[in-house]
Amino acid sequence: MFQPVISRRVILAFTTISIACSCACADAVSFERDVMAVLSKAGCNSGPCHGNINGKGDFRLSLRGQDADFDYLEITHALGGRRINRVQPNESLFLRKPTAESPHQGGQRFKIGSVEYEILLSWLKSGMQAPADSPPVQRLIVAPNSKVIVAPTDRVQLTVIAEFADGTTRDVTRLATYDVSNFVAEVSETGMVQAKAIGETVVVVRYLSHQEPVRLAFLENSPFAWQNPPANNHVDVLIQKKLRSLRINQESICSDTQFVRRAYLDLLGLIPTADEAKEFTYDRNPQKREQLIDTLLGRPEFADHWAQKWCDLLRVEEKSLDTRGVEVFHGWIRQCFADGLPLNEFVKQIVEAEGSTYTNPPANLYRSLREPLNRGESIARVFMGVRLQCAKCHNHPFDQWTQDDYYSWAACFAKVDYKIVENKRKDELDKNEFNGEQVVIRNAENSVKNARTGDEASPRLLDADRRQVDATENRNASGLVADWFANDNVDFARAQANRIWFHLMGRGLVDPVDDFRITNPASHPDLLDYLAQEFIKAKFDVRSLIRLIMHSRSYQTGSATSEPSELQLTNYAVARVSRLTAEQLLDAQCQFLNVAPEFNGHDAGIRAGQLPGVHKINPRRQTPTRDDRFLMVFGKPERLLTCECERVDDTTLSQVFMLVSDRVAQERLGDERGRIQTLLRDGCEPLDVGEQLYWWALSRPPSQEETAKLTELLRGCDADGATIVLQDLAWALMNSKEFVFRN
Repeated sequence: MFQPVISRRVILAFTTISIACSCACADAVSFERDVMAVLSKAGCNSGPCHGNINGKGDFRLSLRGQDADFDYLEITHALGGRRINRVQPNESLFLRKPTAESPHQGGQRFKIGSVEYEILLSWLKSGMQAPADSPPVQRLIVAPNSKVIVAPTDRVQLTVIAEFADGTTRDVTRLATYDVSNFVAEVSETGMVQAKAIGETVVVVRYLSHQEPVRLAFLENSPFAWQNPPANNHVDVLIQKKLRSLRINQESICSDTQFVRRAYLDLLGLIPTADEAKEFTYDRNPQKREQLIDTLLGRPEFADHWAQKWCDLLRVEEKSLDTRGVEVFHGWIRQCFADGLPLNEFVKQIVEAEGSTYTNPPANLYRSLREPLNRGESIARVFMGVRLQCAKCHNHPFDQWTQDDYYSWAACFAKVDYKIVENKRKDELDKNEFNGEQVVIRNAENSVKNARTGDEASPRLLDADRRQVDATENRNASGLVADWFANDNVDFARAQANRIWFHLMGRGLVDPVDDFRITNPASHPDLLDYLAQEFIKAKFDVRSLIRLIMHSRSYQTGSATSEPSELQLTNYAVARVSRLTAEQLLDAQCQFLNVAPEFNGHDAGIRAGQLPGVHKINPRRQTPTRDDRFLMVFGKPERLLTCECERVDDTTLSQVFMLVSDRVAQERLGDERGRIQTLLRDGCEPLDVGEQLYWWALSRPPSQEETAKLTELLRGCDADGATIVLQDLAWALMNSKEFVFRN
């Protein structure tokens, strides 16, 4: 997997071009290929320096060298040309500043006599050749493009070949810029990667407008024997292929008690009941895991749980949509998952939606996304996994998207408009609050202006060809974008397969899940491609892709008994342990104690995982219930962003106090209608009640040690004393890591 594949043409280039002669000083120095590359390598045109939108010290360059003509004029003619000394080129401020011969706030960027210095000096002496529309870079070829390095070897030399549009090639190793994704390694200006720690890293190699990621792994030279675990399906084949190359063995599969709890949480958002956990654990059928997955995929709670995930992304909250809008939108999303609507058709209906937000629920997306630029950014992020925000003001510094791409994509949603039928806003000072019916309409007069050119932007897709979208009299460009999503779109399939993988495995193959870009490659690119193709073959059936992933041994691995390394976690050698979400944790507590949660504005009995929105009643207008407050404290998102990142699982002191000493937990433990009191009234012996509590809380029986300890605590207790012991046990179980975390 890590061996580079290089064509004969590239090999010929390596053998015929002298690596040492990489600065091109012997030839005529090109402004685009040489001077611009030096400015990038020295960081002169970076955002913190002269590439800033306002420049630095009266000197401004285009960000990362995106506009050669502008930079040439700024260097040679701005401020009366005082940066250039035509008589004594080596005395030019253009050279003296970066070498720190003259005071320079940015410090020394390169030394006199360095390759960078000689290129700039040669350009000055040869008459400062202007940009000449040289053939642009077609691609970068980096060798090695991936590699595993085992100690005692601790370094690897990168070689970079630029291939231009006219077919010529050139070694640009010395002029390329190198950025490392973490602290595992560091890279010299000549492309030598030196290990600083054990682990995996990505080096982003950049030359002019092109970037290429290189994945490297530095390993210890310790004894290793591959255990050759069986593969359940092709997912395991691809995962294990990389694990073997990294000299990492995959953890054994998890126990049945771990699997049943994991499967219920991932598919339904709930923990299994005691009877469900027992039935599965003691079942001798060798196919029981596959059968359980199928059973859970068919349960109504599956639609509840996965609808909640999409409600988070699609901003289903009461402030923008109002209560009725939230209820109809949530209801529609849930029904789509209950009916098994293909995900591409689900997205198509959302993107092309028009009409009343009450009678056509998917139109509510445009009620919360009220501006074309916001629509373009959000739809690209949620459905394509692409973050376009950086391209709003300049070409994207880390990806292929240009400023023109940004506005042309936003123009696809320019003619989507809305009509406010009524707005019974309660807070006149809050202009973002809407309460009343709205209608999404088509407004042919609307357009988007390209901020770079000032001209009206033409709608274009975010595909490789930037195809133009030609709207018709009867259809918005957004409707044609919807068709593009629906027609076996590979980029869409990759983004959504990655999102499903993230929700099941705890980390995306591309991480973060909404940050697909050249400089953030997938940890397992072949696996991501495979999942995308399988998703397309299954006609975007979410259940089919979930089934494929959950059948794999990689999903069913156990969690590590000791602290796992980052290499183990990012390569799925062990199961990632994660805290239950706010809704899962509250529902688990209520199910365990057999008490119903309470939420403002909702009927009794509704679970946290079934809530349509965020706050049916504004918490500023009515005191939140104890369970409303619980969800807020444990990180339920406000749904103001179209981003997975809005849901946080950071631990806070408020969470600790709420779990350990909140009076609500004490009241529920002592509730006469609760599980402990009900079991005791039904005649269960206290020790049997204790065993039931383990099954309800942790989906497993107590260990011999735990049973012995409970027996000792119950010895000699009267009925009241036994109740107190069992309440203490329930409290301890609810606060255990095994309960709070998904293992």
